[in-house]
Parts: sequence; C-alpha cells; structure tokens
Amino acid sequence: MLADDMLSTMYDAPGVGLAAPQVGVLTRLVVLDCVKAEGEKPRPIAMFNPQVIASSDEMNTYEEGCLSLPELYADVTRPKVIDVEWMDRDGKLQRETFDGLWATCVQHEIDHLDGKLFIDYLKPLKRQMMTRKMVKLKREIARG
Repeated sequence: MLADDMLSTMYDAPGVGLAAPQVGVLTRLVVLDCVKAEGEKPRPIAMFNPQVIASSDEMNTYEEGCLSLPELYADVTRPKVIDVEWMDRDGKLQRETFDGLWATCVQHEIDHLDGKLFIDYLKPLKRQMMTRKMVKLKREIARG
C-alpha cells in the first residue's frame, strides 16, 4: 500500500512527515510520525484528504527542513494548535487536535498537497538565499 511505502521512505530518510507529491504521486495523502523520544512507541499516521478546520491564534516557531530540499533549514512560524479532519486507511473520518511539533508537521505536509514549500513562508531575501543554496547544491550533485 502507498501509505506503508511512504512511511518506510519517511523513516529511512529519516523524517517526521512525507506527502504523496514528494514521491511523485498526485494524491492527497500525507504520512507522519513525530515521536522522536528514544524508547517511545512510534505513532505512524496516514491522512487521506487532510484539512485544517481550526487553528489557534497562538503561534509557534520551529526550524523546518524538508526531504524535498535536503540540507536546507529555516525558522517558520505557524499556528501552535490545529484541529484536523482526514480519512483514515479504512475510510473513516478522523478528527484530532495537534499541538507543537505535530501541528507544525501536519501543516507542513498539507502545504505540499497545496503546492507550497516551507521556504514560501520566508521573507524575500531569506528565500532568495535558500534558492541560491538549492541551485548550488544541485550543481554539486550533478558534478558527482
């Protein structure tokens, strides 16, 4: 199943979230698992057609990175708490409140479904610097 393949890819990267468009599949599917503590039980989630239905006025800033933009990181400010609805693997509607890193991750992955990257939240100068870094990195990779 696509969700299982995506979770394997995400864990191997290693990452905490992955959206189907990042693996070349144009489906509104994201997978995530923000459990990072040693010895804590993983909590993989597959969300089909996820939607943020409410968000807090309180904001949170995390340093975000992306499997699509390796080695690039920047602080991004997003709502701290969000309510999300999605369909699970069994086609059942789910709704949950996410906070902190989980909220950031869900928003980041939903952005991928909408054609948006974390660098789109940056001020123009910072975004331009990141774009230059991406171009330079791409050249270095091409040279082998």
